[in-house]
Amino acid sequence: MKVVNTINEVRETVKAWRKQGLTVGLVPTMGYLHEGHASLIARASKENDRVVVSDFVNPIQFAPNEDLASYPRDIDRDAKVCEENGADIIFHPTPEEMYHKDFSTFVNITGPSEELCGKSRPIHFRGVCTVVSKLFLIVSPDRAYFGQKDAQQLAVIKRMVRDLNFDIEIVGCPIIREADGLAKSSRNTYLSPEERKAAVILHKALEKGKELVLNGEKSAKVIIDTVTQVINSEPLAIIDYVQVVDFPNIKVVEDINGDILTAVAVYIGKTRLIDNFIIENGKEK
Repeated sequence: MKVVNTINEVRETVKAWRKQGLTVGLVPTMGYLHEGHASLIARASKENDRVVVSDFVNPIQFAPNEDLASYPRDIDRDAKVCEENGADIIFHPTPEEMYHKDFSTFVNITGPSEELCGKSRPIHFRGVCTVVSKLFLIVSPDRAYFGQKDAQQLAVIKRMVRDLNFDIEIVGCPIIREADGLAKSSRNTYLSPEERKAAVILHKALEKGKELVLNGEKSAKVIIDTVTQVINSEPLAIIDYVQVVDFPNIKVVEDINGDILTAVAVYIGKTRLIDNFIIENGKEK
């Protein structure tokens, strides 16, 4: 496995793989890899002949008041995770490699980007769709792998691929959790010991909501109120949103009649964490 820093290096390597008739999987990440990322890389390795992991903290998806400067970075640590899970290349570019000084072209998606994190972080999905489009064009993978923890992102990327006719299969992978249920996230490293204990409230609240849905509750308001009440029982938790939407269109629903995503964003101290559950055909996905 090797770490490459330039677009040309990636393209030349993939071109050589294609001449051998090999399939290519892509795992887009912002680095500081954890077990959730490892599961994506391992699956990509199982389903493709070669795997590229992008390791790039994308500046254009961060608002000025967000954590771009402090976002955790450790390429040596990431390389070890990639190698252990079957990656062949880490693409680790600088912002200057990815974006010219006068960069002015963006991919903007409406519809599934407008609720949830799209309301709280208005420029976020434009930045995500732009960088992922660039990675698709640089790597030209057969498949690309995304985690369900960012369920709205998964829905947005699938819509973008459909609408723009990218010939790429998008593979959604299950949430990987800590033993106490907290969803794995690079931002978990921001939490103090006290905050880390408090953060499990997201999972506890969603489990209550999921139980209601699986037992036949059809009112989105009842689900939202129940999840909200549980989260508010934790003094360190401040809710950004609790919402029930249809999936994968990400439109707010009042009555649960089809596939749904119940998603939360919660501040634990200064750290914003997200989590969710998806019910498809009456069963948890």
